[in-house]
Order: sequence, then structure tokens, then C-alpha cells
Amino acid sequence: MTRMTADERQADVIVVGAGPAGSATAYHLAAAGIDVLLLEKAAFPRDKICGDGLTPRAVKQLIAMGIDLSRPGWQKNKGLRIKGGGHTIELDWPELADYPNFGMVRPRAELDEILARHAQKAGARLHERTVVTGPVLDARGRVVGVTARQVDERGRREGEEISYRAPIVVGADGVSSRLATGLGIERRENRPMAVACRAYYKTPMHDDDYMESWLELWAGKPGQSDLLPGYGWIFPCGDGTANVGLGILNSSKAFQHMDFKDSMRRWLANTDPVLGFSDENLVGGPIRSAALPMGFNRKPHYSRGLMLVGDAGGMVNPFNGEGIDYALEAGHMAAMTCVQALARNNDGAREKVLAGYQQALDAEYGGYFRLGQGFAKLVGSPTFMKLGTKYGLPRPQLMRFTLKLMANLTDRKGGDPHDRIINALAAVVPDA
Repeated sequence: MTRMTADERQADVIVVGAGPAGSATAYHLAAAGIDVLLLEKAAFPRDKICGDGLTPRAVKQLIAMGIDLSRPGWQKNKGLRIKGGGHTIELDWPELADYPNFGMVRPRAELDEILARHAQKAGARLHERTVVTGPVLDARGRVVGVTARQVDERGRREGEEISYRAPIVVGADGVSSRLATGLGIERRENRPMAVACRAYYKTPMHDDDYMESWLELWAGKPGQSDLLPGYGWIFPCGDGTANVGLGILNSSKAFQHMDFKDSMRRWLANTDPVLGFSDENLVGGPIRSAALPMGFNRKPHYSRGLMLVGDAGGMVNPFNGEGIDYALEAGHMAAMTCVQALARNNDGAREKVLAGYQQALDAEYGGYFRLGQGFAKLVGSPTFMKLGTKYGLPRPQLMRFTLKLMANLTDRKGGDPHDRIINALAAVVPDA
């Protein structure tokens, strides 16, 4: 292991975690000329449990970052196919001025490395196999860096603990966020949480034009057996495989005692055999699961020199479990806040700018995420879901409105009546 000098361990900003949130933050900082250290505990490529679906909201951010979506490996889709209540409806992504009209799918093992290398190319100093163990505090209790240890390919410690220093630290270190807990910023139990499990299967629908959402999961023959809790998805990857998964919210009575992986197998066992969703067609490992922190379930997003981005700040949409788009957007917001703060010539002015990050997040997502919290409680009810699928899916106009609402896809100015209703609702409810 090469020993670093003190200068190499210092930066204007330290970003911890090179997932979409951290890499987006580091990219925008580096592109603005800021010296940024990006610390990642694993080595690329590495996998993350995720649905891999990128809605137009996420695609907009990738385009803005200069990611070439025309290269091989990006699976483009037209919209969402929804199944439930004996109905199937295909909904194209809306035609909007603010967002593109297509989505993408890219496995996280590939996406995360693409984004991290993109940040590195822009000038970010990426350190892989660097496990951050906690924040470094000054005499005032302000974060002025992080402690970390280097690990080998098996995760075994190499050498002594290292201290990295910067006037601003960004925690993009995931749902458990050691940095946040190190400052006593704990998860809020009154916010929705979900668990999702997923696997990759070889399937002939790998290049389907639509991502699929299943609102009914049958334990046996469809329509003639018990319904399993949760919802399912099939997201075509375009490489011979699809990302297939199941999710359930903690608002469901079954959440505490449900065997998620067994439920996923039981659901898939009763899908069309032609699709190939059986164990012999598994690729890339077994079914794996992870938690989804929703609706700003950890706040404040700025405190004493530490900014939280992505899952570390609970930035998953309670309506649909999306997190990548909000990670990318918040990464941009965090980076631009840092750029402005670093340009201030005294601590008081700098702190005032950094505190504005929380205000910006609340203004952008607070009301919408609050609406999502109410929705999450409703979909935990089997009665609501049964009525919704039976009477909602046959109504295309209602479903187009629902797609816009759940995917947070509206034009802010000059939109149609659906856009104006959704924007007005998000504006009048209290922040999450």
C-alpha cells in the first residue's frame, strides 16, 4: 500500500460513498473546480441491491452530467406496464418540457462504476477500498474530516487508520450512515420504510419496451389462490436478463413476519413459465434484499459541517421506492451549495450558505414526500389495494394521472391540469 502525504489526505470537500449520490456530488464539485476526495469502501465493480430502473427524472440528471446514453449497455424503455385486478395497462412516460419521455435500465454493478469514473475523469480523487469509520470533530464539535482504514480485496484491514481533512464533508454512505449516527442523527421511526429483494433472471423479455409493475402477487394459480403481501417488478436489462424483485412497505401488517425471498419465489413460480423466472435461470447470484429509507427518514440533512445525500438522508420516494433520481438531484444541490459556501470568506457566512441546503431540499421535496407518506399508509391496506386495482386500472385517464403523481413527473410551468393539481398538492401540505 502506498503511503499518502498529508496534502493528499486534504481537500476542499470529502464525499463518503461512491454510489449515485456520492458520485454525482463529486462530479459536480470537480466540474466546478473544487478539490474533492471521493472515498468508497469497496472496489469497482461492486453490486448494490436495487431495481435498476431509471425514470425520466433520473435520465434528465444523467444527460445533464454528460453521460453518453447511446453507448451499449443502456436499455431504453417507453414507460410502465401495470398488472393487477385482472387488468394490464401500458402507460408511456409523459411528454413534458421538464423531463425526457423515456426511461432507462442499467444494473447498479455497472451504473455506479460509470458514475464514479465519470466523477474521477472530471477531477475527483477517488479512493477505493477505503472504509470510513467516523467523523473527525474539532473543539467546537464541528466535522472537519473523517477517519478511515484501507482494506484489501477480502475486506481485511491494511495498515493504520488514516485521517482525511476538509472543511465540508458529504455523507453519501447509505441507509446506515456511520457519519450521521456519529453526530447523533438517527433514523426517524415515523417515516415509511420498505424492504426490497431482487435477482437477475435470463428471460426472453429482456429487451421489452416497458418496465413492469405487478400490483397482485399470487401464492398459487392467479385468481384462485391467496394474495401475497407487497408488489413486484420486472425491469428488462437488454442483455438477456431482467431485474426481477419484490418490495413491501412497513405499513403492511405482514411486514414484520414476512419471508421476503420465499414470497418472491412463490410469486414467480406462478408466472408464465416461458418467462423463465426459476432458480435455474438465476444469474449473478441469489435473491438478495435491502432496506429502502423513505420520505426524509433522517434529518437534518445539514449539521455542523456534514451534509447528507441519498439513502443517508432517507431520500427515497414513498410513492414508488425510487431513490436514484433523488440521489442524483440532491448530489447536484449539495455540490452547488458547497461551491457557494467555499466562496465565502468567513465562517458565519459559510454556515449560513450550508444551512440553506436543508431549506432547498424541503422546498423541492418536502411537500411531495409528505404526500407520499400518506400514500404509503394507504397501500399497506389490502382493501385499498384491491379496490384500487379493480376500479383504478381500467381508467386510463386516472392511471396517467397516477403515473405522474407516483413518478413525480410534472412540468412546473405551463403544465396540463394533472401537473397543476399535483404541484398544488405538494405546495400546500407540510414538509416531510
